[in-house]
Amino acid sequence: MSLHPHVITPVPEDTARVARAAFPKGHPYLTCRDALGTIFQDEDFAALFPAWGQPGLPPWRLALVTLMQFRENLADRQAAEAVRARIDWKYLLSLELTDPGFDFSVLSEFRDRLLAGSAEALLLDKLLERCRTLGVLKARGQQRTDSTHVLAAIRVMNRLELVAETLRATLNELATVAPAWLQAMAPLAWYERYGKRIEDTRLPQGQASRDAYAQMVGEDGFALLDALEAAATPEHLRALPLITTLRQTWQRHYERASGEGTAQSDPARSSVHFKRNQALPPAAEAIESPYDADARYRHKRDTSWTGYMVHVSETCEPTAPHLLTHVHTTPASVHEAQCTTPIQQALKNNDLAPREGTGSV
Repeated sequence: MSLHPHVITPVPEDTARVARAAFPKGHPYLTCRDALGTIFQDEDFAALFPAWGQPGLPPWRLALVTLMQFRENLADRQAAEAVRARIDWKYLLSLELTDPGFDFSVLSEFRDRLLAGSAEALLLDKLLERCRTLGVLKARGQQRTDSTHVLAAIRVMNRLELVAETLRATLNELATVAPAWLQAMAPLAWYERYGKRIEDTRLPQGQASRDAYAQMVGEDGFALLDALEAAATPEHLRALPLITTLRQTWQRHYERASGEGTAQSDPARSSVHFKRNQALPPAAEAIESPYDADARYRHKRDTSWTGYMVHVSETCEPTAPHLLTHVHTTPASVHEAQCTTPIQQALKNNDLAPREGTGSV
């Protein structure tokens, strides 16, 4: 999809008439359009689209739909349906009453473009720019920064599930990008052993059986890592993110005696050991899921979670609207005290440094 900037037209007359009749006491989306305008222009997103190809939908509209979708916690299908059916959305988006909307898949494609272009902060930046133009946001005002925890969208696993599922996820990735290479090196037993998600299988009962299973998974993982290091292995396979995750997970949870050879060439199974809990490195370094390698475990006061910390800065002038000015997200293991400097610097870079502020809590 290419970008051909559109001229943003006023709200269609029929749409405005019906919307005001439906909401005689006002509505947040109507007020937003009347007070802030469309906030975005197509040109704001020019760097995210190629200059040729089939014209895409106006990104200024997709940006507003993304904000409303987040505000109302809607899935993509629900958001696309709201564009078709709701008069308040049509008013904000300058759509005719008869506009049929668009396919819901466009929304995920737009988010992918924002992430690929590292432009996710553009939505907030443009809103702040508009507020500053209207005089609602002023530099050197009082601000505060609060922090809260964010749960990662992952299943929390014990150590045995984690190592087995990490190996399974890595094998699935290799089966997608290099099926012939994997088929040539993988033993037939792996197809049975790692064919299903680990939570859908029954783990061994009893400590001795679990220890044996952990050692078997460790040997399989080392066999895969050794095969990846072979000279004949394509270089791009070693650079896959899941390979890095597998290597880091094995470094944390396993130890292998040096000089014993690989798990494939040396039948001495005692060379691989599943570390005891007491021997593990600090939890702040631990990968908790192969599907989100950045999520970390944290215990703070009476709360324990796996995921992230998000630090939200907002204005707190008593006579002005409270506006978010910056959002800073880190893995949960990063302490709040380590975030004050980058947050302050980011506010300075946007000419939003506060005259007075409060620390993160």
